[in-house]
Amino acid sequence: MIYLILFWEFAKVGIFCVGGGYASMPLIQAAVVDTYHWMSLGEFVDIFTISQMTPGPIGINAATFAGMKIAGIPGAVCATVGFCTPSLFLGIILAKLFFRYGDIGPIRGILNGMRPAVVALIAVAGISFVVLALWNTETLPEDLSALDPLGVIILALSLVAVRRKVGVIKLLAGTGVAGLALGLAQQMLR
Repeated sequence: MIYLILFWEFAKVGIFCVGGGYASMPLIQAAVVDTYHWMSLGEFVDIFTISQMTPGPIGINAATFAGMKIAGIPGAVCATVGFCTPSLFLGIILAKLFFRYGDIGPIRGILNGMRPAVVALIAVAGISFVVLALWNTETLPEDLSALDPLGVIILALSLVAVRRKVGVIKLLAGTGVAGLALGLAQQMLR
């Protein structure tokens, strides 16, 4: 039964993740963290981090890794196939319409209207990730002064690196090494 649920939940994500892999973040989070509680927000963020580091589309990678965490290799297959199936059929249908009728104004209008919602979905997921990174908790704490200094330092360094156009691989590798070094230094000081 878990395999059917995984297929269905990731098929819903595949249908509604207009805007690419980052737009799938809040939809996957809603299913695996909020609805079914298959993993914590921290585990989910780890999966998305790994999904970005591995070759291939982020959304498909995240579906595969989440399915693997939830139900092993069969779960990974069900989640990945579920995620890809709607896009396959929608792509075929839209390609046939496009080649038959050319540019379709109403479809362009629908997609243009969905862009602000995609930005909102990505922003909400980003805010959740910032709270986890800076306060090391899944919800915004009442005491906002309880910032995780390690998270603040790494976020600040990452923002500077992004502004200087450091590549994704260098950024992730560098922050991983910085996190390891700063974490070890924190433990030694205790």
